[in-house]
Amino acid sequence: MKKLASLGESGGSGGLGRSGGWAGLGAALALVAVLAARGHAADHVNSPSLATNPMADLTDVYAWMTGATLNLVMDLSPGDDGTHSFGPAVTYVFHLTSKAGLGVAAAGGTETRVIVRFDSGTSVKAWVTDATGTKDYAAGDPSATTGIASTRGQLRIFAGRRSDPFFFNATGFGAGVAAINAIPAVPPPDGAGCPSGLAAGTALGIRNQLAAGADGFATGNVMAIVVQLDRSLVNTGANTTVAVWGSSHAGT
Repeated sequence: MKKLASLGESGGSGGLGRSGGWAGLGAALALVAVLAARGHAADHVNSPSLATNPMADLTDVYAWMTGATLNLVMDLSPGDDGTHSFGPAVTYVFHLTSKAGLGVAAAGGTETRVIVRFDSGTSVKAWVTDATGTKDYAAGDPSATTGIASTRGQLRIFAGRRSDPFFFNATGFGAGVAAINAIPAVPPPDGAGCPSGLAAGTALGIRNQLAAGADGFATGNVMAIVVQLDRSLVNTGANTTVAVWGSSHAGT
């Protein structure tokens, strides 16, 4: 697996960068209302917005825990060609809902948001907010691999170009699809939409094709936003699970 950023490898090491202070807190509260009209996320290659606004085109959102740290990654600009950068035209939001467990409804529907706005690729403001107000804030240059940290030390953010971490065997997938389509009478799919009832030899051959190819994104890049949060900003009481999704908002 290729690295997203050193910030996201092991909970974030290195000295804390100083934030830009707390001057931007009032703006964060206004943003919550503005962000109600969210944009649509997309995959790596099929978004109709790719040609016109790649920095608003989401490829993937990742989340994982390292001790008491919640790591979040939002990747944008699939197949980034090196000409794009973060700027004020797009606002990015991680939406976090604290829950008691998987499959459990969130009590009260409370959502914590990490709102990220850029003046440029070397100037960012990031807020952690919920219904009670702003929990933490960081500002500065996020382009160093150690990122920047808030004065409280509970929020750290990196933003920049990185190798696309998503793995997809495009060649093997194409060969597998062609093999299935070549079968004269494909059995009805199973409940998951996968081919069912294939002969053992046919199924094994298709499985081998899917495993034989290389990573189609091995040489591709994305623009990544990597955030680390102290889990106390999100989890409360008996809530030990966090549901995560991301959104981009062009023109906000």
